[in-house]
Amino acid sequence: MAIRREDALAYHAEGRPGKIATLVTKPCNTQRDLSLAYTPGVAEPCREIHRDEDEVFKYTGRGNLVAVVSNGTAVLGLGRIGALASKPVMEGKGVLFKRFADVDVFDLEVSSTDPEDTIRFCELLEPTVGGINLEDIAAPDCFYIEETLIERLSIPVFHDDQHGTAIISGAGLVNALEIAEKDIGEVKIVISGAGAAGIACGKHYISLGARRENIFMVDSKGVIHSERDNLNPYKARFAHKTPYRTLSDALKDADVFIGLSQPGVITGEDLKKMADNPIVFAMANPDPEILPEEAFKARTDLIMATGRSDYPNQVNNVLGFPFIFRGALDVRATATNEAMKMAATHALAALAKEPVPEDVARAYGVQMLGFGRDYVIPKPIDARVLLWEAPAVAKAAMESGVARIQIDLEEYRNQLESRLGRARAVTRDIVTKAQHAPRLQRIVFPEATDDRILHAARTCLEERIAQPILVGNPKRITAAVEQNHIELDLSQLEIVDPLEHARREEYVNYMFESRKRKGITRAEAAERLEKPIYYAAMMLHMGDADGLIAGEEMHYPEALRPCLEIVGVGPTAHRIAGLYMIVLEKDIMFFADTTVNITTDAETLAETAILAARFAQRLGIEPRVAMISFSNFGSARHPESLKVARAVEMVKTRCPDLVVDGEMQADTAVVPEILRSRYPFSRLQDRANVLVFPDLDAANAAYKLMARIGGATAIGPILLGMPKPVHILQRGADVREIVNLTAIAVVDALERQAEEAPLLA
Repeated sequence: MAIRREDALAYHAEGRPGKIATLVTKPCNTQRDLSLAYTPGVAEPCREIHRDEDEVFKYTGRGNLVAVVSNGTAVLGLGRIGALASKPVMEGKGVLFKRFADVDVFDLEVSSTDPEDTIRFCELLEPTVGGINLEDIAAPDCFYIEETLIERLSIPVFHDDQHGTAIISGAGLVNALEIAEKDIGEVKIVISGAGAAGIACGKHYISLGARRENIFMVDSKGVIHSERDNLNPYKARFAHKTPYRTLSDALKDADVFIGLSQPGVITGEDLKKMADNPIVFAMANPDPEILPEEAFKARTDLIMATGRSDYPNQVNNVLGFPFIFRGALDVRATATNEAMKMAATHALAALAKEPVPEDVARAYGVQMLGFGRDYVIPKPIDARVLLWEAPAVAKAAMESGVARIQIDLEEYRNQLESRLGRARAVTRDIVTKAQHAPRLQRIVFPEATDDRILHAARTCLEERIAQPILVGNPKRITAAVEQNHIELDLSQLEIVDPLEHARREEYVNYMFESRKRKGITRAEAAERLEKPIYYAAMMLHMGDADGLIAGEEMHYPEALRPCLEIVGVGPTAHRIAGLYMIVLEKDIMFFADTTVNITTDAETLAETAILAARFAQRLGIEPRVAMISFSNFGSARHPESLKVARAVEMVKTRCPDLVVDGEMQADTAVVPEILRSRYPFSRLQDRANVLVFPDLDAANAAYKLMARIGGATAIGPILLGMPKPVHILQRGADVREIVNLTAIAVVDALERQAEEAPLLA
């Protein structure tokens, strides 16, 4: 993707200049708030920290704060541009830290090229930050600065230009060698570029099992060999006796080329000299040592990576530093040691072998991604990197003795989910409840040849969320799995053919008997039950499944009608309704009815409110219900507002335990100050979390505006009012949405079973 100069400048200049700002994390609106934030209240945490220095992590933000420090001597591809000109890059580093791992950053540019000044500056910073990320400092000073700071400081110090590239390319190299069926201890590796990244890569590959004598490093003067007298101590570690003098010489029979130098240093002819199945990581930015088009023209058997996002296998340092510091900070590590770096590499390598979420593939414009020559490294936007890499780093820190505290890794992963956003935390909680069920709930999917449904079924099985049941023709299901290259072992789940199922005749008889006075013949019942959606609904009704998920390939009414005909409405309900969970940064709300009833009467509104409130209770959330109107408690008397007022009274009469009120305007419902100051008589004195809208127009528009403009995450639609969990997807739902709705169906089923248990005892 081409970036125009004027676009880049506008991005950085428009609005508030720059890319980062500080965020106040505590209320600061009243005199009391100010007294707590500063004097006199601030004295108390000061005293606690003076008494015990570890209390600084409890009372300040130090434990989530990293200093990005640069002297501007080796900035990106710009070189020695100075500390001031490096500031946009360091701010950008702060953006990546925050965006990918929720780590706060101070970018600090040191106006000195003397390494002793940078060292002293960082030493003085130690009380302020939990870690230091050295950035864009030229070799060999960068080695000396980092080594000295590691010796002197008791916080993690990490020079990303060295170790970031080494860790991530190392993960890709491990996987590429596996695909090429080569042993890292035997391969010949050529590294073009002997600066910070090149030397760090060589050291890291040796830690991974490469032999030093098999690594040939090349700088601007040629191959680094034992007869050269112009080597600094860091380059000299890779000097050995060899007849090679040029990069082209060294590439003869090489298995691996690592490029950390400049564009155009190798050609297709050079690649032809390499061994079979060569691995070429051309990582110069923005233009690699050789473009993939030229490389593949010369060799069709190679595995290639670059530093660019517009080609497969991007070696991007953002896969490393945010998550390494996240893990290090969360165990209060005193250093970032080799064990932690190796853990990061192996975590990334392992993640690349896992099935890739559909939304990640879609973000890169492809239908699917999977481990292979074009996918040896996870994608930077894959949210799972945080959940794999940070715990691996934290675990290595604890095991290697540099962690100040010990943490429970499973609980830690759940905490990391919440850092990805409130929606992730909410869905993680629901999934966890599903996973801890005494038995896997059987969820039936009637659209069993759809690739998204199959991917979701695999995820549900692998993550132990549910036991999927696929309804359809077994041969077609098998063909769909093969055609879409889905790694799904069909023997681990149940496939039900509506034409061959053992209970088919029983189902047909039941449907005929239940529908014969509604115009259906036995032959018509048999014909309808040939359709997977009808058969799935019958399985649920007859107790052969615990929940049903449909709608991926069908319009909403088309999926809903068979379920209503067979499963029907619950014994205490007279109608059904649709619900969306609206997940905000600090709250969860429920909007109803968003999908079913176009127009409503008071009875429908009352029942919708009760159904929505009871569903919230099943998820462990205490409902506070507001019945929405254009009127506030009779301020505008109109048939529509009176309808809502009547519905409120019905709910209060039928369910006196529920906190419900209205009719009220939307802002009244969600701003407690309005309720308390203007309507102190209302039962609803806190922000409502269940909003019941007067008709489908209002509810549908509200939830979509919240999702599209308000930045909320909408989870659903969730169907209310049926005796068993039936949830109809919006057409085109992605895999994660299907999995989340399946988990909701499981939790819904478990809660219903718990409610029924005392009645059956």
